[in-house]
Amino acid sequence: MSIQTVADTIKSRISGDSGLGASVKFDCGDDGVVVIDGADVSTENRDADCTVKCDLDVLQDLIAGDLDPTAAFMQGKIKVEGDMSVAMKLSQIL
Repeated sequence: MSIQTVADTIKSRISGDSGLGASVKFDCGDDGVVVIDGADVSTENRDADCTVKCDLDVLQDLIAGDLDPTAAFMQGKIKVEGDMSVAMKLSQIL
């Protein structure tokens, strides 16, 4: 699955606004980024209120529901920079 496919999957789950009240960026290193800002989901790298760093395969597992976000954080599979309260709301769209 490409980073664009991941972005498209997330966009399909957001009806209107993401409900996060802030912007979040999934930074998958060399594989690219997905930025969610309100109803906008893009692969354009820009600043966000919260950045979640993880491998693309980890992000795919989160989206598929095969990996719990809290467990991924506790296992060190994801790292959160910025507003942690935004990261905690991600389960609404993942």
